[in-house]
Amino acid sequence: MTTQSATPTLSALGQRARLPAVARLMKSALENPNLLSVAAGFTDNSTLPLAEFVAAAQSLAARAGEPEYLQYGTAQGRPELRRMLAARLQYWEPTLPTENMESRFMITNGSQQSLYIAVQSLCNPGDLVLVDRPSYFAFLDVVTGLGARCISLPYDDQGRLHEADLEQFLTTLKLSGDFARVKAVYLVSYFSNPAGRSLEEGDKAMLGRLLTKHDLVVPLLEDVAYRELFYDEPHPSRSALTLPEWAAFPQLYIATLTKPFSTGAKVGYAYCTDEKWLTQMLAIKGTHDFGTSNYGQALFEEVIRNGGFENHVPKVRRGYKAKMLALHEALVAGGLLELGWTWDVPKGGMYLWLCAPGNLNTGMDGEFCQACVDEGVLYVPGDLCFGDKPETNWIRASYGVLSPAQLRVAGERFARVAQRFAR
Repeated sequence: MTTQSATPTLSALGQRARLPAVARLMKSALENPNLLSVAAGFTDNSTLPLAEFVAAAQSLAARAGEPEYLQYGTAQGRPELRRMLAARLQYWEPTLPTENMESRFMITNGSQQSLYIAVQSLCNPGDLVLVDRPSYFAFLDVVTGLGARCISLPYDDQGRLHEADLEQFLTTLKLSGDFARVKAVYLVSYFSNPAGRSLEEGDKAMLGRLLTKHDLVVPLLEDVAYRELFYDEPHPSRSALTLPEWAAFPQLYIATLTKPFSTGAKVGYAYCTDEKWLTQMLAIKGTHDFGTSNYGQALFEEVIRNGGFENHVPKVRRGYKAKMLALHEALVAGGLLELGWTWDVPKGGMYLWLCAPGNLNTGMDGEFCQACVDEGVLYVPGDLCFGDKPETNWIRASYGVLSPAQLRVAGERFARVAQRFAR
């Protein structure tokens, strides 16, 4: 007699869960070796810091005493690494108070875990998060998966905020009845994913001032994953951590050692200004994983201590600048500007944010996207990057993983498709 197992009854959270868009894009790239992917934001294998990690591992192995780094750690993370990260944050924001600064940090499995825990700790189903327009689509997936919704702040086409637009936006939000449901604000402040833009300090300060004026003092999640990936000069804007307009807001400054150094190491961190919120996030994190890899954290202590991190990051910056220019120049040579395509040349990060002319649909299920895949190039459809009212004529192109030569070929392939659709 054959017994068929019963189908489990899923929770509301389980039923909402969907395979993230980035996972589908990665799957497509890995299954077709002839497909050049400017989709998933992988980093360049040729620049991964193998020598630095080998030296760090050897240093740990040679250390006298018990190998405590191979034991479980804590949910908050290794104290020494937190002290090191506090010193790094102090470099960027020198006016931050230094007393017991390391106690405000938590070490996470990449910055993505910080984002998930933060939203999980703040939002119930039906709640709202205010986000950039466009915004990091993996964060949008987190919010949706937890049953909340994202509403875009009123950025203009140049990525700027204007006081009159913000006033109208907040007034409309009150009239809609949604105002009380807003539980957080999420900003990608430096060389953003996907637009490659940085938020000007004046705009950031104005946003904090107007939110305060309208009594919307809710937690701020400031994602700075790309802050260190500038090409020539760091963006001069201070973090909201040290802007007086944001002083009343609980803040989570979310960063990573992943993007600027080694993605596979998956060590991120966050600095929280509110003790109660941090305590609750650490309680949630403890149920997730009992703590980020203790060994991985110990390796980073060695890498930072011996100067490997500081020596490697400039190489990564130079590499990304060269690759950005390779893709940009290939698209220009392919005639995209003449066809009406537009994009900014970024000063940091890993992405070009392309706007298609007219009503050309660049969505995942559209003819243009399929034609690009047939031609051998894959991108992220820009409609995935909007918290609400998605626009279907944008493309995110990452130059992280491909070589300059491959990026030139990818650009040529993309341009051929664009030329065909312009006829």
